Amino acid sequence: VQLQASGGGLVQAGGSLRLSCAASGSTWMIINHIIWYRQAPGKQREWIADIGRSGTAARYADSVEDRFTASKDNTKTAGYLQMDSLQPEDTAVYSCDANIWTPSQGSIDYSGRGTQVTVSS
Repeated sequence: VQLQASGGGLVQAGGSLRLSCAASGSTWMIINHIIWYRQAPGKQREWIADIGRSGTAARYADSVEDRFTASKDNTKTAGYLQMDSLQPEDTAVYSCDANIWTPSQGSIDYSGRGTQVTVSS
């Protein structure tokens, strides 16, 4: 199974981006939960959101609460992070981890490659 975050880019302050966290590599899989992180230059990796298997319960760090929305599409084995009202301090590499179940491997934690988000002032 491979996990990949995508959808980053350059946006002006106040703008929006939608990140995707997609799993591939198995015909049948279930994403149990997805965790979103970001790491800004010179700073430690920061947890910013997570969402459970049902896709209805999400938690957020204070720094992104009310601006970011995590969601999950179980039919596409993907998760999304809608980021609104972006600010320069949101500039970072965003990545996702996910616990994924497959018939052959059972439930395993995977880490995806990140995507760069740059917010200009």
